[in-house]
Amino acid sequence: MSSLPVDLPVLAFLALVAALSGLARGFSGFGAALVFVPLASTAVPPAVAVPLLLVMDALLAWGFIPKAVRLANHRDVGLMTLGAIAGIPAGVYLLSTLDPLTIRWSIVAIVVLLLALLMSRWRYDGEPASPLTVLVGAVSGVLAGAAQIGGPPVVAYWLGGRSSASVVRANIILFFAISTVLSAISYIWGGLITVHVLMLAVLLALFYGAGLWLGSRMFGLANERTFRRICLAMIAVSALISMPILDGLLRPQADAEIGAAPADVSIMKR
Repeated sequence: MSSLPVDLPVLAFLALVAALSGLARGFSGFGAALVFVPLASTAVPPAVAVPLLLVMDALLAWGFIPKAVRLANHRDVGLMTLGAIAGIPAGVYLLSTLDPLTIRWSIVAIVVLLLALLMSRWRYDGEPASPLTVLVGAVSGVLAGAAQIGGPPVVAYWLGGRSSASVVRANIILFFAISTVLSAISYIWGGLITVHVLMLAVLLALFYGAGLWLGSRMFGLANERTFRRICLAMIAVSALISMPILDGLLRPQADAEIGAAPADVSIMKR
């Protein structure tokens, strides 16, 4: 019996998706979750795909933290975190209790809405009032807890402010680092991070990291607008082909098991 938590075709598919999502993030600094979660959820349940991305990102993101701590506006990050403290457990509860098919359709719908937000280039240009900052943090927390796609509301909100680009970037990095810790605690509490999920995340992190490296190296080969369009196109395609209605066309329907996840989490062999 193989010691891997998935069979080799599924592992190969997840490795490809991890590399593509890392490439998207390396291109523009966003989009990893919007690519990985919808596509990975066609091969494994969302309750597996979401913690997989969290662990992969956590393994590779810590090098950015020290500089972010120095540059970030700690007050704004703190207010955003207050909202996330309330929102993340709510999102994790939805992830662990809703029917996987319902979650998959919800992820597709949310990805499409967030993609529209990113394509619209809308930015909040008002003053960053404390209650609104907390509310944005809560919304981001729910989306992060349920699908690790809490980035676009935060990015759209902070990019419209008057802070410098370096401060905004530091705020985003620091907030996402904190929300990653909060999400990890909630996932562990809910039994979503298992030994098998950790094993799979470590393997996939190699491909995710390679995508990050390649994306950052290729960034200088074309202008930022071109790469942003490529990332948005990748996100749109991932949402399209991950629609559950296409299951019968894109893959066979067979089940396998992954670890001892809660509620007998099963995955689909490709």
